[in-house]
Amino acid sequence: MPEPPATAYFTVTPDWVCEILSPATRALDQGAKRNVYAREGIAHLWFVDPVAKTLEVFELRDGHWTLLQNATGQTEVAPPPFSATPFQLGSLWWTKQPPAVHEPRPEPTQPVMA
Repeated sequence: MPEPPATAYFTVTPDWVCEILSPATRALDQGAKRNVYAREGIAHLWFVDPVAKTLEVFELRDGHWTLLQNATGQTEVAPPPFSATPFQLGSLWWTKQPPAVHEPRPEPTQPVMA
């Protein structure tokens, strides 16, 4: 793609999609969206789960997703379509976990009136 499109969408099918899984979007990402990606002919699909610290790498073969790699933790990976550029999987993980979505936020403190 030589320059960004003037629209809010792309008309060129990407070679690769990476979905960052979260509790709120996991079912959509691994279900309906995965089916759309296959229908549109996207060749490579990654699912990154920052809580479980996993990477699942899929390749589209004859219209079906084939799991190529399931990596966890800190291991070095070189998944397609970036096989020539290995990286440490641990570089994707937060050093401090964010609070869970369902945890209540602390109440703001009220100023003390004299």
